[in-house]
Amino acid sequence: MMQVHPSATAEPALVRRVLTGIALLFIVGTLVLPLLMVLYEAFRSGWSVYQASITEADALAAIKLTLLVAVIVVPLNLLFGVAAAWAVAKFDFTGKRVLMTLIDLPFSVSPVIAGLMFILLFGTEGWFGDSLAQLGIQVVFSVPGIVLATVFVTFPFVARELIPLMQSQGTDEEEAARMLGASGWRIFYSITLPNIKWALLYGVILCNARAMGDFGAVSVVSGHIRGLTNTLPLHVEVLYNEYQFTAAFACASLLALLAIVTLIIKELLQRHQSVGR
Repeated sequence: MMQVHPSATAEPALVRRVLTGIALLFIVGTLVLPLLMVLYEAFRSGWSVYQASITEADALAAIKLTLLVAVIVVPLNLLFGVAAAWAVAKFDFTGKRVLMTLIDLPFSVSPVIAGLMFILLFGTEGWFGDSLAQLGIQVVFSVPGIVLATVFVTFPFVARELIPLMQSQGTDEEEAARMLGASGWRIFYSITLPNIKWALLYGVILCNARAMGDFGAVSVVSGHIRGLTNTLPLHVEVLYNEYQFTAAFACASLLALLAIVTLIIKELLQRHQSVGR
């Protein structure tokens, strides 16, 4: 009779329970409780105070700017991410490794450093600052600078979701369609896009969440002009520094709710991907 050996990864029930308990305690202490406290502080003074805090003029301006930046940044990163992933996964070319390294660059560079880079490029003392000023173009301390900084910190998300998937799918279907006479655009819309749609949506959701919640890079290039260049995270900081805690937590709750919605959509997309496999 063949002897069955226990799995190398099998652990006693007590060890599994202890490790699971430690993980749950860590998640509750560092994620769940802080999130609940933000929501509690936001609504502690009542709905009328909460509503007044998020509909105040500077708060509305911050919300509108945050949405505007996301509306600009997400489509740009969508186009870049699809193009970069298609190029990396489907073709061999000189500089492919360099491109993949550059895609990962925002993950290794502090957002504050990214903001300083744009100050050095487009600030009044920067390389292109004088030339742009003569043309009447202001980049830093205005919306264009915020958009550029946000694009930098968010552009890996779509590409990094698509590249592993497209590499695993290979090129057999595209090559077969090419042999049958299909054009490049027809191949993309009929074959490539349906195969990557859930990962693409997942990357867009993550990109949007980061675009609306980024603080470091935007803080450097925005100039902190209330009602003009303060995004919602910057507005929260201003309110907190002015000891307007209820208003600060009310505005922060919008970002917290965005995080919750992002997690829910992320889970739904992952389930769709699992069902489709």
